[in-house]
This record gives sequence, structure tokens and C-alpha cells, in this order.
Amino acid sequence: MVIKPKIRGFICTNAHPVGCAANVRQQIDYVKSTPHMNIGPKRVLVIGCSTGYGLASRIMAAFGSDAKTIGVCFEKEPTERKTGTAGWYNTAAFHKYAQEANLYYHTINGDAFSDEIKAETIERIKADLGQVDLVVYSLASPKRKDPVTGEVYSSTLKPIGKQYTTKTYDTDKDLVHEITLDPANDDEIEQTIKVMGGEDWERWIEQLHAAGVLADGCQTTAYTYIGKKLTWPIYGHATIGKAKEDLDRAAATLRRGYKDVHLKAWVSSLKALVTQASSAIPVMPLYISLIYKVMKEEGTHEGCIEQIYRLFTQDLYVEVPEMDDHNRLRVDGLETNDKTQAKVEALWNQVTQENFHQLADYKGYHSDFLRLFGFGIDGVDYDADVDPIVNW
Repeated sequence: MVIKPKIRGFICTNAHPVGCAANVRQQIDYVKSTPHMNIGPKRVLVIGCSTGYGLASRIMAAFGSDAKTIGVCFEKEPTERKTGTAGWYNTAAFHKYAQEANLYYHTINGDAFSDEIKAETIERIKADLGQVDLVVYSLASPKRKDPVTGEVYSSTLKPIGKQYTTKTYDTDKDLVHEITLDPANDDEIEQTIKVMGGEDWERWIEQLHAAGVLADGCQTTAYTYIGKKLTWPIYGHATIGKAKEDLDRAAATLRRGYKDVHLKAWVSSLKALVTQASSAIPVMPLYISLIYKVMKEEGTHEGCIEQIYRLFTQDLYVEVPEMDDHNRLRVDGLETNDKTQAKVEALWNQVTQENFHQLADYKGYHSDFLRLFGFGIDGVDYDADVDPIVNW
């Protein structure tokens, strides 16, 4: 079939297998163009390995440090009439390139929140790796089923305490407009923490430790976004912010609780990028379009793989990593510094429907959005007839 993007609202409902493979190849090529890590991970588990920062982490570990990698994701395979998810094609491409490089890989497709998938992962680690020395937690999901009670929790994107009115950009309508968000109630806050907080990360580490598959000196990190003034009302001072605070709590608990294996646990704060998750969050499409404009002009813009390269080489695998006051690793400083934020805030105050395309880098935003699904990538023939069925 000839595959063209089918965009509905803030999501794309299909993906291009050749484009996804090209996107993965470009990230691998970037890692291979950098100095090989002399000290790095060798046996890695990536929970949420198929897109975004999780995929970049798997690529960095494998091609930057020759690591054996086990990945966990939840992706839909293709049929003759319908494409698979982008994550399916990304993973298939990673397998292909890892095999060509004689690197070990194994991917488990299923609900990472479930104890069944945790058990399957542990058995695979025991059989093939023995232990792991790095556990990356990079899950993004709107829902989570509690493995003990069976209750399904749903996250919400709401402010806390009072209504919040702000500018946003509707990508579907190409419209800058004001949006008013009602405050979350206590139940919505608690459910968001259950989905996006640190409880499942802790459960993974607990079960990996009980099975004896955490190597001595193992590191684990969960990814977060903190942002600054413009995004705090929907991040730091909102339901997501409460979930992010719970990640900090979980990291501190993990550092205290597994001293027998000298576990190092970090929350890593990364920069704002176009992801399937951020596209759905009010404010973020407008903010990201503006921050792209400023950072590209400053020469400081980075994508997923550049961010993860710096996380691995400047924070995770150095003797004394730099941390903020909450013991987080920060790779977002090129975005969150006062000078850059002042420029973004000035644009934010000026931007209207009429001048949006002049003041913002919507072209860059939209290009990155399409790339998530394998579209708009140089060198790919999007008029060609391609087979949507790609096996792992």
C-alpha cells in the first residue's frame, strides 16, 4: 500500500515502516559519530523502549556502549490492511540494525504495568543476561491497571486549586486561542499519581531485586519534564506535577531501600520535545513551537538522541554527576536557563493568531510530529508501494 499520514486531532493513526526505520537509522548514525563510551552500561533493561526518549536510550546503550538490551513496550502489530504503530516499526528497525551489529536484543510486547510482563522480563534476564546494570523507566500511558486490585486508573491534565486560563495552539485547526482549564478534584489528582507517579517504577525494582537480577552498582532512572514559568501551571502546579513529585519520592525511597546492591536511582529531567504525549497537553504545542524557534536561533536545540547522549556521558556514567536540589539529573538546562526563557516569554506575550507562523517554529514542530510516525523524512519515497507487515 501507499502510506500517507492520517492525522486526527493531536495524533496520527498510522505509521510508515520505511520512514520509521530511517528515523531509527539516523539516531544510530548520530551515536556512532560520537566517541564510544569507555565506561557505560553493558546489560540494560528499557521499560518503554519503542518511542521517544526510551527508544533513544536503547539506541545509546546498544550502539554507544555495546550493551545487550532487553526492551518492554506495548505496540500493535500491522495487518495487510492496517499499519502497525510507530513503536512496532521502530522496534523492528532496532532489531534489524542490532542484529547487523552483532548486538544482543530482545523485546517483550505487553502491558508493562502488569506483574505477568514483569515476571516474563525477569525470566528473560535470568536466561540471557544474568543481571542488568541499568534500568531505564520511560513509560507514558494515560491509564494503568493496578496489578493487585485490578482497578484501572486514568490520568488527567488539569491545574490544581483554581481555574487556569492561558494561550494554546490547536494544531488541528491551526488556531492560537485561549483555553480555560477547570481544576482537578482530589480523586483526579490521586489517579494521575497512580498512573504517572513512581509506584510502578518501585514495583519493577522491587521484583527485579527480589529475583536477584540487579547487578551490584546498578543504576535506574525515570524520565521527567519540569519546565519553567510558562509551563508550570500545567506541569509543576498541576496534576502532572503531583505525579512528578511522586517520582522524586520514589527515587529517594529506592536509594534508601537497596543498599545491599548499591543501587543508584535518579529522576532525569529532559527538555521539551514533540512526543505523542506532549502533543496532547494544552499549552505545550504553542510553547514547544516557541522554544524551538529560540533554541535553534541560539544553536542549542537538541532532539531525543542528543539529550540521551548527554545524559549518559555527562551524568549517568561520570564519577560525580551534577544534581539539583532535589537530587535530580538535569539535562534540560539549555532550555530552562533564564536567558532563553526570557526570550520565549517575550514571544509568548506577543504571539497571536496573525503572527504565530512568523514568531514560532511551527514548521519544525510539525516536522518533528510527522517524524514520530515515520513521515517527512528525507530520502524516503512516500509514493512507493510498501508492505505494512514487518515482523520483529
